[in-house]
Parts: sequence; structure tokens; C-alpha cells
Amino acid sequence: MTTTQDGGDDRRAGDGDAPRPLRIVLADDEQMVRSALRAILGAEGDMEVVGEAATGAEAVPLIRALRPDIVLMDVRMPEIDGIRATEQVLAGMDRPPRIIVVTTFENDASVYDALRAGASGFLLKRSGAEDLVQAVRLVARSDSLLFPAAVRRLAARHAGERAAEDAVRALRARLSERERAVLRLMTAGMTNAEIAERLGVGPATVKTHVAGVLAKLGVRDRTQAVIAAYECGFVRPG
Repeated sequence: MTTTQDGGDDRRAGDGDAPRPLRIVLADDEQMVRSALRAILGAEGDMEVVGEAATGAEAVPLIRALRPDIVLMDVRMPEIDGIRATEQVLAGMDRPPRIIVVTTFENDASVYDALRAGASGFLLKRSGAEDLVQAVRLVARSDSLLFPAAVRRLAARHAGERAAEDAVRALRARLSERERAVLRLMTAGMTNAEIAERLGVGPATVKTHVAGVLAKLGVRDRTQAVIAAYECGFVRPG
């Protein structure tokens, strides 16, 4: 386990008005994978890899100590896998990082389990450098889904049988009519700007509605909101 700077939760900008780089932790049991990820992300001026872990057991305390913005978490690691590590990180921090699970196969059931555990998205190991960088920036921005079509396919495949009519009624009762409309557009993978254009309202209004949806569903980001919508049957596959 290695780190490159002290921990803490210092979110201040750097010199002048420039925001500080996104702080990233890599958790993967393959040294070559971590080295490749570090080289790609380290070449970006707005990103900084601050720590590495080779197992889930190493990753959890490291993440809690360093308090990064983003974690790239391998799904399959020794001692503690990426799913359990994600659960432990999110349960033990007041302001947890956004977690991107890294996997070989996008249809793996473990990917869906990791998303249900609280991961904000997933990334295929065969992804190119540009896709990796864009994924990190997208998850950090948090106003849209990472690979929305794939997330919807996973949710539809694994959540369809769990839907129940009483759960649909409960979700509808918790949300206002406009919040329900926003949630449906979120499940379609739309960004806040796209939702604003579709509904004919301002982006700030959409941001408020999105925050209301997340709070009322008891989830921390759009990915979990989409999964909740599929699991209760609010949105049906197809």
C-alpha cells in the first residue's frame, strides 16, 4: 500500500483561482493495472493519484485516511472484494468519495451488486485512456450517469423480478409529479441540462428536483436513483 501525500479533507483551491486537482485512489490487486492507471491519470492537469491499494482490506482504511474525491475500485480483489469494500467505505465516512468499480465484463452480476452497494458507475478494464479520463470527470461532476445505456441494461436485467406494485405506489407517493418526471428522464440517462430543455425549466430548477428525488429515495447519487426506480418497478425494462 502506498500513498503520495498526507490525508485530510482539504478541498480548497490551489494557487490563484485554479481549483485543486481531483484526488484519486486506485484499488486493484494487479500492479501493472495500477501503474497504467496512475500514468494515464497523472498526465492530466486536473487529476492526482494520491494512493494505491492492492486489496480491499488495504483500500478501506486508506480511503478513510486520504479522503479522496474518486476511487477506482477493482470488483475482484483478495481479502475483501470491491463490493464489500465499497459498502464499508460508504458506511464509514461522512463525506465519502465517489466510487467507480473497474471490471472485465459489464454484464457481470457483481457489477450490479457494486452499483447497489453505492458505487457511482463502472468502467471496463479494456477501456481506452480517453474513456478513463472522461469517466472520472463525469462521475466527479455527478450531473449524469456514467455509461447510461449499460447501467439501464444492468438494472433491467437484475431488478426486473423484484418489482412490486406496492413499492411503485410507495415511490410515487414520496415524489411530487415534477420529481417523478425528472426521475424518468434521469433513468433515460439525461443530464441536468437535457432535462431542463425537455421540461422547459431552468437548470437550477432541475438541480433542485434531482436533489429532492435523491433525498426522498434515500440514495446518494443518480445511479442509485435509477436502480431504485427499476427495482420497485417505477420504470419497467423496455
